[in-house]
Amino acid sequence: MTDRRQFVSKILKISALSLAAPKIANAEHILANEASISHLMPANKNGMRLPNGFKSRIVAFAGISPTRNSHYSWHQAPDGGAVYQDFSRENLGGWIYVCNEETRTGGVGALKFNATGEVIDAYRILDNTLYNCAGGKTPWNTWLSGEEIPYGMVWECDPYGNNSAQAIECLGNFKHEACAVDPIHRNIYLTEDERDGRFYRTVLPQYPSYEQGKLQVAEVQGDVFSGDAKLIWHDVPKPNPKKPELETRYQIKKSTIFKGGEGIWYYAGYVYFSTKGDNRIWALDLNQQTIKVIYDFETSRLPILSGVDNVTVDNNGIIYVCEDGGNMQIVMLNEAGQTIPLLQIIGQDNSEITGVAFTDDGTRMYFNSQRGPSFFGSSGITYEVTGPFEQLQMLFKT
Repeated sequence: MTDRRQFVSKILKISALSLAAPKIANAEHILANEASISHLMPANKNGMRLPNGFKSRIVAFAGISPTRNSHYSWHQAPDGGAVYQDFSRENLGGWIYVCNEETRTGGVGALKFNATGEVIDAYRILDNTLYNCAGGKTPWNTWLSGEEIPYGMVWECDPYGNNSAQAIECLGNFKHEACAVDPIHRNIYLTEDERDGRFYRTVLPQYPSYEQGKLQVAEVQGDVFSGDAKLIWHDVPKPNPKKPELETRYQIKKSTIFKGGEGIWYYAGYVYFSTKGDNRIWALDLNQQTIKVIYDFETSRLPILSGVDNVTVDNNGIIYVCEDGGNMQIVMLNEAGQTIPLLQIIGQDNSEITGVAFTDDGTRMYFNSQRGPSFFGSSGITYEVTGPFEQLQMLFKT
């Protein structure tokens, strides 16, 4: 096996010295993107451009154990993730970052940090699944991990590694991407990564229990750009079809197509999610059940966000969108559709950014480059970024 220090050194040099070729199609978009990242500093030793005052570090490489305390080699193709506070007495003040593995071996891995941010353990919390892409954090501190395959399932995992993962049938069988729990109205919203995918929710009458949970699919009525569009929900007759039975998205003819559903996140009475097929970010008002597009690549005045993928929202209400393609950026977005890149990875054009998630106090952000530098095939990298996140809101125009 290649010496760990030599391997890390090679990746850092390539990441820092390589220049990413712009992926936007025409000169106007190239100029717009260059102007949009003028506030970012030159690439640091990790090949990352960040605003002044921010710094980054690598916490895990695929194929290498992140800590001497564990024999677990960090998994390939790290994808969707979330952060959990560690409540154990022996690690008071620590936290855990869980992260999916989007390969045919699937599953979920976890990184445990102590109160000073040192990685002290790494372990598996899900095995024997397929292409686990994204998922969602629950209010009861579990991780919902979705299989991105036809007739795939969602598995509930214990970030602390104490309980075995369980398949949750009421969340349906389809090509899952991500989940978001609405704790007020007691529903779980789900995206489907198909070109003609749908938007779903599971109603939980005995919340937080999954008993008697019912899968429903959305029909949109009205103009999604005006803010007046309403969602009508229809029960899915057979939420757990088995191949070659009729897939869930075809069971209700009135259901509306959402082109390639990706990341989704609950925040303050809203659910935000992305669709990669049309490069849109959506906002659903959960009280009114009205839905609107808050960012559309085709109509945006500054269309710098493309390849929309994983989504999260920080404590200040800023939406963070990972790019799969685009310019290898994490882009900040507000309700008005204004876009500002937070960071850019240089020299990893054949990768994608995934798994953006914050610690509870909002001071540390974690994310992945799913395949890392193209020179090393599918070797993913997991990063941590720290800095004055509370000041980022001031970058947006009022």
